[in-house]
Amino acid sequence: MSDPTVVLDDLRSESDELDRLVGELSADDWARPTPAPRWSIAHQIAHLAWTDAAALLAVTDAEAFAVETEKAFAAPYSFVDEGAEQGAAQPPAELLARWREGREQLQKALRAAPAGSRFPWYGPPMSVASTATGRLMETWAHGQDIADALGAVREPTDRLRHVAYIGVRARDYAFGVRSLTPPTAPIRVELTAPGGEMWTYGPAEAEQKVSGPALDFCLLVTQRANRADLAVRAEGEDADRWLDIAQAFAGPAGPGRAPKEAR
Repeated sequence: MSDPTVVLDDLRSESDELDRLVGELSADDWARPTPAPRWSIAHQIAHLAWTDAAALLAVTDAEAFAVETEKAFAAPYSFVDEGAEQGAAQPPAELLARWREGREQLQKALRAAPAGSRFPWYGPPMSVASTATGRLMETWAHGQDIADALGAVREPTDRLRHVAYIGVRARDYAFGVRSLTPPTAPIRVELTAPGGEMWTYGPAEAEQKVSGPALDFCLLVTQRANRADLAVRAEGEDADRWLDIAQAFAGPAGPGRAPKEAR
């Protein structure tokens, strides 16, 4: 089993970077709209705090988490927005403190979990590493929404490899959640990392391929940018279809973002 310490450390670094972006914002800035419809910066942080709390519950009390899962399945298209709305109603200082405390509690719980632990989730059960990877992906993606709202440009880091990994692993899920049959042929993925090295997934001899900058691929699979605005390329029919529907997150298929020209 791989050591989850690396992804836990990267999750902490990703969260700290986002904290520096929002930690000194004014109340007016917390109310700024983000690219996510009807979500302000406060909604984005509230969602991260809410999901951290859900993950902590899954790690520490599986029975209680099962109750929360039933609520989610009863309202699959609204429970995420409802959680964000409740948190966004808090004063910014309280919301920020809640997010900080919750993510640290989750860190401690994951680091203390016995080797080989599996936790329930809204999809398949999760290991320590997969839980931390999922939290990092969400932190980076919602952090991008916040950066866009503030007009800030974030320097991409090698922590993107965790986001890219989920994006690749979630290929069949993206098809399945749309009631489409996943492709049976392998697809090679070749991504240029921020530092210039190549991250590769899938067999080198695969006839179909996806390639491009790792940052662009991560923006695509988290649906933070439209494919038309990104330098991600597909070779092969299945690969091309995948890029049209890719998503790295669990839950219903997202609407994605409109091209820049349309916006």
